[in-house]
Amino acid sequence: MTQELRRSLGVSDAVVIGLGSMVGAGVFVALAPAAAAAGTGLLLLLALGLAAVVAYCNATASARLAARHPASGGTYVYGRERLGPFWGYLAGWGFVVGKTASCAAMALTVGAYVRPEQAHAVAVAAVVALTAVNYGGVQKSARLTRVIVAVVLAVLAAVVVTSFTSPAADPGLLLSGGPGGSAWGVLQAAGLLFFAFAGYARIATLGEEVRDPARTIPRAIPLALGIALTVYVGVACAVLSVLGVDELGGATAPLADAVRAAGAEGLVPVVRVGAAVAALGSLLALILGVSRTTLAMARDGHLPRTLAAVHPRFRVPHHAELAVGAVVAVVAATADVRGAIGFSSFGVLVYYAIANASAWTLGSRGRVLTVVGLAGCLVLAFALPLSSVVAGAAVLAAGAVAYAVRTRDAPMLVKPLERGRFE
Repeated sequence: MTQELRRSLGVSDAVVIGLGSMVGAGVFVALAPAAAAAGTGLLLLLALGLAAVVAYCNATASARLAARHPASGGTYVYGRERLGPFWGYLAGWGFVVGKTASCAAMALTVGAYVRPEQAHAVAVAAVVALTAVNYGGVQKSARLTRVIVAVVLAVLAAVVVTSFTSPAADPGLLLSGGPGGSAWGVLQAAGLLFFAFAGYARIATLGEEVRDPARTIPRAIPLALGIALTVYVGVACAVLSVLGVDELGGATAPLADAVRAAGAEGLVPVVRVGAAVAALGSLLALILGVSRTTLAMARDGHLPRTLAAVHPRFRVPHHAELAVGAVVAVVAATADVRGAIGFSSFGVLVYYAIANASAWTLGSRGRVLTVVGLAGCLVLAFALPLSSVVAGAAVLAAGAVAYAVRTRDAPMLVKPLERGRFE
């Protein structure tokens, strides 16, 4: 039998880990391309609301599933237990591959803000350092994430206050933009912004390491999501009020541009540090989540069994963490940050579509939200840029082929569902 992980995380720890992933990914990465896709300030805010609705539906489904199946692996476990081995495998495959790309994107964001001329080297160093932190135990990760979240929220608060109180602030810019906005642009912007809300999955994938998961997870996920949404709305409105949607859509560092436009040039270095810290927080939580899903898939034989090893002292999946860290370091040394984000978004939306389908089997309570979440995930996934859709679909298809070959050669990997599981 494989060893179980240590249950040491409470509600506040789980909320902080979720926030550490969401806040860094969203405000500093997804806001500018989403603005370009939306076309107007009003449509950008509408897209943010749409992404939040889909995320809330997914959060509800994830919370119900995690309370019923409090084990590491998130939707990989839920899909396997509720729908069958293939769907669990497909969710896990999409998550591991997509979130590995997300890890690389966050590492490269750190490099771009800290030392742009050596971005790849800094990215690799960040991956190595945070893999070492995770290796030391999940409580160390939670404590470091708490510090990161506090720093990032303080920086974002400074951006919001500076922007809104600046003479350059114009409320009319909240509705700015030309006639280029469209319903399709809103959907594409929402798909990009959904990337910013995906951090609450980290809470579910740590289900084997939280205390009293049936109570802790359903409380932590909506709390983390609600705090993140409040932060996003405040920052989006503040940045729009000084930049407008056109300038925001073309910005490479939108928050730094916003404080510069607000006349607070001295705050720009602080914002850049905050962006780097936020990306580090996201990277820390992402490595946690990917390694736990890798652990769950290795336990079932879909990945090498050695990745299911749990460290006898630190009680963490140390082989999985080292493997994930090594792969992310290689990708961060060679990849482009822009291509990684769209690819990751497609995989994450498919992952949550399977989560909603799994939640449908839990009973009639909450099925309306489940249907909305499932439909929303599929629509937003296929509204993403064509290159992201094609690449994401190709990787999922490759994973499905690998599953078919592997289960043909090792049929014991396909386990029949237990009688009465859906009751």
